[in-house]
Amino acid sequence: MNTKAPLFAMRRSFAAMALAVAAALPAQAGEPEAETGTTNVNELVMVEQAGCEWCKRWNEEIGPIYGKTREGAFAPLRRVDLRALPDDLKVTRRVNFTPTFLIVKDGHEMARLEGYPGEDFFWPVIAQLLSQHLAFVPDGTDQPDS
Repeated sequence: MNTKAPLFAMRRSFAAMALAVAAALPAQAGEPEAETGTTNVNELVMVEQAGCEWCKRWNEEIGPIYGKTREGAFAPLRRVDLRALPDDLKVTRRVNFTPTFLIVKDGHEMARLEGYPGEDFFWPVIAQLLSQHLAFVPDGTDQPDS
């Protein structure tokens, strides 16, 4: 009996659900740029907590390579603790799950991915969210092979 088939189907369902939720969230207008040449700061904020098994899995599968990808160059990773969200981070609603990945522009949450659906689904979901909310242009060449 193939024990990985139900797990794969569950991961695929979760990823599809995450895409649907992320796509349904309204894009929020960021703060307008000042005419003095202020640069937009894009970030991928990972909200995590000690003991989170899915955070650990993300750290093993994605963490070492995220900063080397186009996504990582476009939206550098910033890690924050669930119990100590920084004051400069403006979220649209309370973060309840870890990991939660926030797409952030100038300190304001634009979109989020709650949970870690596995590396096969993480890359396309994050690329889609970055594209929809921060004008990221993915080309697919820097995503790791699975």
